[in-house]
Order: sequence, then structure tokens, then C-alpha cells
Amino acid sequence: MKAAARALRCALALLLAALLPEPASAAVEISFYSRELGGSTFPHAFIILRGTLDGTGERIDTSLGFTAHSVTPALLFGSVRGEVAVEDEGRVRRSDRQFALILTDEQYRAAMAVVERWRTRPQPSYNLNRANCVWFVSEIAAAIGLRVEISQRLSKRPRSFLQGLIRLNPQLAPPAPPGG
Repeated sequence: MKAAARALRCALALLLAALLPEPASAAVEISFYSRELGGSTFPHAFIILRGTLDGTGERIDTSLGFTAHSVTPALLFGSVRGEVAVEDEGRVRRSDRQFALILTDEQYRAAMAVVERWRTRPQPSYNLNRANCVWFVSEIAAAIGLRVEISQRLSKRPRSFLQGLIRLNPQLAPPAPPGG
């Protein structure tokens, strides 16, 4: 009798295990976005982080960019107040995702350390030529292990800069179509 009860419990446990979904693999994806000049928008680069940290199970869902606190002619002449800002859904929709990759928890922490450094920079912290959104995402890219080369020519061209990162880091390029 005991053997039959044990076999029944074992069979039920196996059945339940088969019916329950497997736990999702935890990972945080970082996506790099750009928006070009047009309409009422300035060129811009930013990141989106979504997923779950392996070590803690913490859910991550945010978008971060570095921008001037207010857009005035003063930013053409020198440094102005800057801030790390969460990008709203409208801005995300008007932007282009250039590439994405999955981060380890360590890479995520390295990226967030960069965000914190930029968030706490002494003011005025935004400079169109030396400390703008492209410089911000370039430092994040370097912190997560990507090869980065930034030039003055690309420092105001978010899409061109991010496409240059793809050329420097072939693992970011989408696979070639079959038969192509």
C-alpha cells in the first residue's frame, strides 16, 4: 500500500511539474535608441533597460537619456544645467532602436554606475560639444564592454554614432538574411 501511495504522489508531482510553466530566464536587455532632428525635436540618444536581474529577481523597466534641463540659446555658447531623464513613451515611439543586447547583472550594475555618475555631476553639466546624450550613451556602451570610438564629428549625430558602434562591434549587427 505504501509503495502504491508513493508511486501515486510521484506521478502527481511529475504531472504538476509538466503542467506548470518553467521559470523564465532572468535577463536585462539594454536597447540603444536615437532620434534625428525634425519637427520640434532635437537629435537625441538614450537607452532602454527591461528585464529581470538574475541575482535578485528585481524587475527593471526604464529608459534613460542625458539632456539639457531646458533648451535655450545658452546651450550653444557653453555648459548649461543637465539631467538624466526618463524618456516618455511618445519620445520612444518617435525614435529608432539601433541595437540591443542582453546584460549580465555585472554589466547592468556597471551601466547604472555610469548613470549615477552623470546624475550627480556638478552643474552646469550639459555641454553640446563635450557632455551630451551621445557622450552619455558612449560611456554606458564602454562600461558594458563594447568598443567605443567617439569623435567630435559624431558627438552631435546620435544615429551615426550608434551605427558606428555596430561597425566597431560586429556581434551587434543583425544576422545576414538566408541566401544573401
